[in-house]
Amino acid sequence: MTLIRAERLVKTYRSGDVEVSAVKGVDFAIEAKSFVAFVGPSGSGKTSLLNMVGCLDHPSGGKLTVINTDVSTLDRRGAAEFRGKHIGFIFQDFNLIPVLTVYENIEYPLIMVQDWPEDKRRKQVMRLIEAVGMLGQEHKRPDQISGGQKQRVAVARALATNAKLVLADEPTANLDHDTAYRVIELMKKMRDELGTTFVFSTHDSKIMSEAEIIFTLEDGRLQQPSEKAVAAHV
Repeated sequence: MTLIRAERLVKTYRSGDVEVSAVKGVDFAIEAKSFVAFVGPSGSGKTSLLNMVGCLDHPSGGKLTVINTDVSTLDRRGAAEFRGKHIGFIFQDFNLIPVLTVYENIEYPLIMVQDWPEDKRRKQVMRLIEAVGMLGQEHKRPDQISGGQKQRVAVARALATNAKLVLADEPTANLDHDTAYRVIELMKKMRDELGTTFVFSTHDSKIMSEAEIIFTLEDGRLQQPSEKAVAAHV
């Protein structure tokens, strides 16, 4: 099943009287349960592309379909509702709430976005804490755990709402080599167990080596796909 499809997708920004084209008419498709990387130099458009797929930013032109919804037509409220229901996010600086415990950070979207009852929340949170190897750490705050553990918590939080799609912007940038590999393997494990699609924006060769599909962006345009990426163009 095709989970994401972009057709002549465009994103432009205005700075004063100057219009900057960040994404220039790209076409691609990504299948469900994929492990995908968008790569390219800084300023190539990969973060802008990820933000549009995640309904954090609105396309300037073209069509973008995510999980059977034309998100290019959603207003701000509709985009927020869709994002909260279907999409999880992982960031390079973890974005954990410092005053909340590991448990509370994972629980947070279930309260603020989904409004799950307490017993259902607890079952989901504890299941994910166990899945990411953080049992026994649930009462610690972010400043009491390592960088790798913080990213494990971030993975669990991204999956808390049973998201079909997780978008990860440079998720290994602040991790050492061995920890980065462990986090990548954790995400692949969660993809295999839960059927979640992971889409990365990255410079990291470790993620590129593990990705099943690679799209290369340069100056806002997709380059000729590598052999890994051919399967994504349908």
